[in-house]
Amino acid sequence: QVQLVESGGGLVQAGGSLRLACAASGNIFSINDMGWFRQAPGKEREFVATIKRSGDSTYYADSVKGRFTISRDNAKNTVYLQMNSLKPEDTAVYYCARARRYTSSVYLTALRAYEDWGQGTQVTVSS
Repeated sequence: QVQLVESGGGLVQAGGSLRLACAASGNIFSINDMGWFRQAPGKEREFVATIKRSGDSTYYADSVKGRFTISRDNAKNTVYLQMNSLKPEDTAVYYCARARRYTSSVYLTALRAYEDWGQGTQVTVSS
Protein backbone atom coordinates (compact mmCIF):
# COMPACT_ATOMS: atom_id res chain seq x y z
CA GLN A 1 0.00 0.00 0.00
CA VAL A 2 1.14 3.52 -0.82
CA GLN A 3 0.35 6.48 1.40
CA LEU A 4 -0.19 9.91 -0.11
CA VAL A 5 -0.15 13.11 1.90
CA GLU A 6 -1.16 16.45 0.42
CA SER A 7 0.04 19.79 1.69
CA GLY A 8 0.05 23.42 0.66
CA GLY A 9 -3.62 24.25 0.84
CA GLY A 10 -4.91 27.40 2.44
CA LEU A 11 -6.90 30.58 2.05
CA VAL A 12 -6.07 32.97 -0.78
CA GLN A 13 -7.73 35.87 -2.54
CA ALA A 14 -9.00 35.60 -6.08
CA GLY A 15 -6.13 35.98 -8.50
CA GLY A 16 -3.65 34.52 -6.07
CA SER A 17 -1.56 31.37 -6.28
CA LEU A 18 -0.92 28.23 -4.30
CA ARG A 19 1.31 25.23 -4.84
CA LEU A 20 0.08 21.90 -3.58
CA ALA A 21 2.41 18.98 -2.95
CA CYS A 22 1.68 15.28 -2.66
CA ALA A 23 4.30 13.12 -1.00
CA ALA A 24 4.17 9.36 -1.48
CA SER A 25 5.53 6.78 0.91
CA GLY A 26 5.15 3.12 1.78
CA ASN A 27 5.30 0.21 -0.63
CA ILE A 28 6.22 2.09 -3.77
CA PHE A 29 7.11 -0.74 -6.12
CA SER A 30 6.58 1.27 -9.26
CA ILE A 31 6.31 4.84 -10.48
CA ASN A 32 2.74 5.30 -11.60
CA ASP A 33 0.68 7.91 -13.36
CA MET A 34 -0.70 10.46 -10.89
CA GLY A 35 -3.69 12.74 -10.75
CA TRP A 36 -5.26 15.60 -8.87
CA PHE A 37 -8.98 15.74 -8.15
CA ARG A 38 -11.10 18.18 -6.20
CA GLN A 39 -14.42 18.14 -4.43
CA ALA A 40 -16.48 21.14 -3.45
CA PRO A 41 -19.22 20.93 -0.79
CA GLY A 42 -22.30 19.22 -2.15
CA LYS A 43 -20.62 18.32 -5.43
CA GLU A 44 -19.06 15.22 -6.91
CA ARG A 45 -15.34 14.72 -6.93
CA GLU A 46 -14.01 15.96 -10.24
CA PHE A 47 -10.88 15.53 -12.29
CA VAL A 48 -8.35 18.36 -12.28
CA ALA A 49 -5.10 17.14 -13.83
CA THR A 50 -3.04 14.06 -14.53
CA ILE A 51 0.60 13.39 -15.29
CA LYS A 52 2.23 10.32 -16.76
CA ARG A 53 4.74 8.31 -14.78
CA SER A 54 7.67 9.79 -16.66
CA GLY A 55 6.34 13.32 -16.36
CA ASP A 56 6.48 13.81 -20.11
CA SER A 57 2.75 14.17 -20.66
CA THR A 58 -0.01 16.03 -18.84
CA TYR A 59 -3.71 16.63 -19.24
CA TYR A 60 -6.03 19.15 -17.61
CA ALA A 61 -9.69 19.75 -17.08
CA ASP A 62 -10.95 22.60 -19.22
CA SER A 63 -11.85 24.54 -16.09
CA VAL A 64 -8.21 24.81 -15.00
CA LYS A 65 -6.33 24.67 -18.28
CA GLY A 66 -3.93 27.55 -18.63
CA ARG A 67 -4.01 28.30 -14.92
CA PHE A 68 -2.86 25.09 -13.23
CA THR A 69 0.30 23.09 -13.84
CA ILE A 70 0.92 19.55 -12.65
CA SER A 71 4.50 18.34 -12.27
CA ARG A 72 6.43 15.63 -10.49
CA ASP A 73 9.80 14.87 -9.01
CA ASN A 74 10.15 11.12 -8.98
CA ALA A 75 13.40 11.26 -7.04
CA LYS A 76 11.42 12.84 -4.21
CA ASN A 77 8.29 10.75 -4.74
CA THR A 78 6.36 13.98 -4.96
CA VAL A 79 3.73 15.43 -7.29
CA TYR A 80 2.87 19.11 -7.40
CA LEU A 81 -0.02 21.24 -8.52
CA GLN A 82 0.81 24.87 -9.18
CA MET A 83 -2.39 26.89 -9.13
CA ASN A 84 -2.34 30.41 -10.52
CA SER A 85 -5.06 32.98 -11.16
CA LEU A 86 -7.26 31.27 -8.63
CA LYS A 87 -11.00 31.84 -8.73
CA PRO A 88 -13.65 31.40 -6.03
CA GLU A 89 -14.99 28.43 -7.98
CA ASP A 90 -11.67 26.67 -7.40
CA THR A 91 -12.58 26.36 -3.72
CA ALA A 92 -12.58 22.67 -2.84
CA VAL A 93 -10.75 19.91 -1.08
CA TYR A 94 -7.96 18.81 -3.39
CA TYR A 95 -6.94 15.17 -3.51
CA CYS A 96 -3.84 13.52 -4.89
CA ALA A 97 -4.22 10.05 -6.37
CA ARG A 98 -1.99 7.28 -7.73
CA ALA A 99 -3.24 5.42 -10.75
CA ARG A 100 -3.20 1.71 -11.33
CA ARG A 101 -0.31 0.55 -13.47
CA TYR A 102 -0.97 0.08 -17.18
CA THR A 103 -4.06 2.24 -17.17
CA SER A 104 -4.72 3.64 -20.61
CA SER A 105 -4.32 7.39 -20.79
CA VAL A 106 -7.90 7.84 -21.96
CA TYR A 107 -9.13 6.59 -18.58
CA LEU A 108 -6.97 8.81 -16.38
CA THR A 109 -9.71 11.39 -15.88
CA ALA A 110 -11.86 8.76 -14.15
CA LEU A 111 -11.87 8.05 -10.44
CA ARG A 112 -11.79 4.32 -11.13
CA ALA A 113 -8.30 4.57 -12.63
CA TYR A 114 -6.76 5.35 -9.26
CA GLU A 115 -6.00 2.98 -6.42
CA ASP A 116 -4.38 5.21 -3.79
CA TRP A 117 -5.70 8.50 -2.46
CA GLY A 118 -4.49 11.17 -0.10
CA GLN A 119 -6.54 12.68 2.69
CA GLY A 120 -7.08 15.94 0.86
CA THR A 121 -6.09 19.52 1.50
CA GLN A 122 -8.48 22.45 1.64
CA VAL A 123 -8.15 25.29 -0.84
CA THR A 124 -10.34 28.32 -0.27
CA VAL A 125 -10.39 31.26 -2.66
CA SER A 126 -12.13 34.41 -1.51
CA SER A 127 -13.60 37.02 -3.84
